[in-house]
Amino acid sequence: MNDYVHIGKMVAAHGVAGQVILEHALGKPISFKGITTLFIEKNTSSFIPYFIVTASAKTETLTHLQIEGITTREATALLIGKKVWLPQVEFQKLVNKNSPLALMGYTVLEKGKSLGVIQEVIEQPHQLLVTILYQGQEAYIPLHEESLKGVDHVKKTVSVELPDGLLDLYSSESPTK
Repeated sequence: MNDYVHIGKMVAAHGVAGQVILEHALGKPISFKGITTLFIEKNTSSFIPYFIVTASAKTETLTHLQIEGITTREATALLIGKKVWLPQVEFQKLVNKNSPLALMGYTVLEKGKSLGVIQEVIEQPHQLLVTILYQGQEAYIPLHEESLKGVDHVKKTVSVELPDGLLDLYSSESPTK
């Protein structure tokens, strides 16, 4: 799943003809021009391709979609609440470069040392959290004014200064008592 990026989820049905509303974090109104397929999560480890018939951007975060084969309001029930993914290449074409989601795939550095590659971006009211694989475990790294030291879009790196002991929570070498 590393070749795919989680962009949002299906939040509601729209109308009676099987349209669904996608809430996304791409940072700009999206009508999926040139994109024919979305991948919708079936369960936590697999997803299914769905073909876009029409797409209409409504706001910066909402797009109305007509999906091939989904033609009734009742049929949309299978999709509501499901996560939506795009292949990395198509994601890069759509994402606003100033959107926090654009950090997907960037390497997190602390004091020049690579900690891991950003797997997920979680937006919260006062900070961003990114997840990386650190020593084989999923680790949450806060990005806010005190911890974020810089972003290099050319090198695709995010420099941080983390609180003492934060990475110890994720260390595969747990201390013994």
